[in-house]
Amino acid sequence: MQNQATSRARSNAQVLRREMTDSERKLWQRLKGEQLGVKFRRQHPLGSYVADFACLAPPLIVELDGSQHSGQAAYDERRDAFFRAQGFDVMRFASDAPFTQMDGVLQAVHNRLNELRGQPPSPPFPTGGKSQTTQEQSP
Repeated sequence: MQNQATSRARSNAQVLRREMTDSERKLWQRLKGEQLGVKFRRQHPLGSYVADFACLAPPLIVELDGSQHSGQAAYDERRDAFFRAQGFDVMRFASDAPFTQMDGVLQAVHNRLNELRGQPPSPPFPTGGKSQTTQEQSP
């Protein structure tokens, strides 16, 4: 896997990190710090492109597609083909998914990571909400 990035992509990545969308920020809060058991990088430059979120091992890219992607299907296909040629698997989610179905996004990413590592799918990934444990009381 060749992770050479152009100087323009590196520069664009720095700007994109500073100007992340609300959706990207929300998802980043749940991907950073190896919360899924692997390290993700945000706005990671690869070649002349910048991936929203990239895990290098196992190689997985997670993209959030906003309305700007509706008219650029051919560009996204070229981009995904480049990422795949570099050895990455690519997952795409709607930009509102971190707000409307965060647990589903995290579960899908977690399951794909397990598949890439040759592990079976896992039980539901723990949510970021309140603990669901219950305490039994003796009568």
